[in-house]
Amino acid sequence: MPYLGLYLKSLGLVAAQVGVVFAVIQGTKLVSPSILAWLSNGFNERMRLIQIASLISTLAFSFLLFQQDFLSIVLIAFVFSFFWNAMLPQFESITLTKLGRDTNAYSGIRLWGSVGFILTVAGVGFVLNETGLANWPVLVCLCLGAIFLSSALLSEKRSYQTIESGSSLKHILKQKKVIAFFLVVFLIQASHGAYYAFFSILLNKLDYDETQIGQLWSLGVLAEIALFIFIQRVFKHVSLHSVLMLSVFLTVIRWLMIAWLSDSLLVLLLAQLLHAASFGAFHVVCIQLTHRYFQGSAHDKGQALYSSIGYGAGGMVGGLMAGLLWDDFGSAWVFTIASILSAMALWITWKWVEKDKGGALCVSGEGVSSI
Repeated sequence: MPYLGLYLKSLGLVAAQVGVVFAVIQGTKLVSPSILAWLSNGFNERMRLIQIASLISTLAFSFLLFQQDFLSIVLIAFVFSFFWNAMLPQFESITLTKLGRDTNAYSGIRLWGSVGFILTVAGVGFVLNETGLANWPVLVCLCLGAIFLSSALLSEKRSYQTIESGSSLKHILKQKKVIAFFLVVFLIQASHGAYYAFFSILLNKLDYDETQIGQLWSLGVLAEIALFIFIQRVFKHVSLHSVLMLSVFLTVIRWLMIAWLSDSLLVLLLAQLLHAASFGAFHVVCIQLTHRYFQGSAHDKGQALYSSIGYGAGGMVGGLMAGLLWDDFGSAWVFTIASILSAMALWITWKWVEKDKGGALCVSGEGVSSI
């Protein structure tokens, strides 16, 4: 993903077209996880669906080796991301099922996603710097092929259990604190749209090569890993609401730093270290709040809504907005708007998101992400 924007620009696509491609990739998260979850109800072994989705996503992406016009790229992005985004939540669900009550081990498993991201981004940056951006689709296809082969080695047979029903989904979604929570998730992920779609393009404009761009992306994920290691200790002394407020506030600061001070390498380094707050800490708290709000039979639906509203709708709107404004207003104002979206989320968090009292919102250690 860090090199997708650069690759599309190298093909001659304008910023608005780049924004559309990223919006399509994020937008499929609105529906594809729910569709695969519905299909999985009729399967005793969900890994078969994941293997099929992995194979289709690999084959779909491989067409990028031959098709380079805008409409073809959009179609490829849609098919690839539809199956890719569909299988990820299912694989997480299988992982948690395998762990049973030992959910603390989840953090250690997901940590390897961050490690893999760092190694891949740094390695790909070096290769592309030596061979050129034209080889980027080949490297992605190799990664996707390896994922499919890995999935073929796994199996899972679901044991059906009766889950005690909690509140109805309709009742949960009417609560003011839940509405506020999803507004915050949407705004923060929309603010990340400019970052995911155009940060690499901005760095390239500032004369950083592919190796250096990969190193800057890796720094952000290194900071995320450090946060995942220590955040459980933090929660022993600080409430979830306080961590959420701080992470959103630092997100506001991060986008302003990139907007107006990106000419300074020191500022870029500090901004990337803040990825631990703007994504890492934010995601950990949101996972816990989702666990709190959606209990019993509504749990899976709550996790799907979190993914769809935040990473789907938020990411799609953010990517589109950044793409439409980039050429006319420039990077400074695009990231300033991202900061304004985060500031709105900060106000909603302070005003309406539930404040935990006396450990009522317990932390389960399940909030580690792969990027």
